Amino acid sequence: MAVAKSEKPNVIERIKRYIRGMVQEMKRVHWPGRRDLIVYTAAVIGVSLVVALFIYLLDSGVGALMGLILSLGK
Repeated sequence: MAVAKSEKPNVIERIKRYIRGMVQEMKRVHWPGRRDLIVYTAAVIGVSLVVALFIYLLDSGVGALMGLILSLGK
């Protein structure tokens, strides 16, 4: 005996259902205001610059230290 296969909606119906759910979910999202967006962007840029400066200084220090160690070996 063949077992009846459960009826799945066709591809178009599944896509429609997915898009409807996505639109409903996007309506629930709390979008930041213009001022919040500017503050968050400035914070990200500021922290990125601080981290970049730290990595640059660390890299320069390690490079100078390696140069000193290699020059002592000559």
